[in-house]
Amino acid sequence: MSKSLELLTEALRRLPGIGPKSAQRMAYHLLQHDRDGAAMLSRALYQAVETIRHCSRCNTFTENPVCEMCLDEERDQTQLCVVETPADQLMIEQTLTFKGLYFVLMGRLSPLDGIGPKDIHLEKLINRATDGSVAEVVLATNFTNEGEATAHYISEMLKARGLKVSRLARGVPVGGELEYVDAGTIARAMLDRRAT
Repeated sequence: MSKSLELLTEALRRLPGIGPKSAQRMAYHLLQHDRDGAAMLSRALYQAVETIRHCSRCNTFTENPVCEMCLDEERDQTQLCVVETPADQLMIEQTLTFKGLYFVLMGRLSPLDGIGPKDIHLEKLINRATDGSVAEVVLATNFTNEGEATAHYISEMLKARGLKVSRLARGVPVGGELEYVDAGTIARAMLDRRAT
């Protein structure tokens, strides 16, 4: 295998769920059948890496210092929904049930994987939640063991600072991740959230 093909295969292996054989098949497909698609993918990846950053308020992905959602004056400034990933944020938005603002952790606590509070921007979350405008924090982490532990940790920290904290109600399957749950289930869970 040529060095360039090997580098392409290794790069594709970095994608979640892609093993060595799948990466190799993708590399061959792009080079043999879709060179235009490969060039488009290359340009899009380069542009995204160069222009996308974290919003200074909510930590989600944006091309600007502050994302459009944080700048939207029609959103309820008193509610802050904490999610693990931008994909989780998008799923909740698609339910059309939450009109507040978000904070995206970009992960969850996982001591076994070496992921602690600093790795998921908890200090930034505390600063955002205690800025004087937030009255309720809705914890919408996934219902995995790590997501539950993260929600509990955040809940205890925020309650100690006098904030009202609620958690998504069950309805989202235990062990499920928001990105893969249907919008109706997430909508019901958001509407039935409870205090922690």
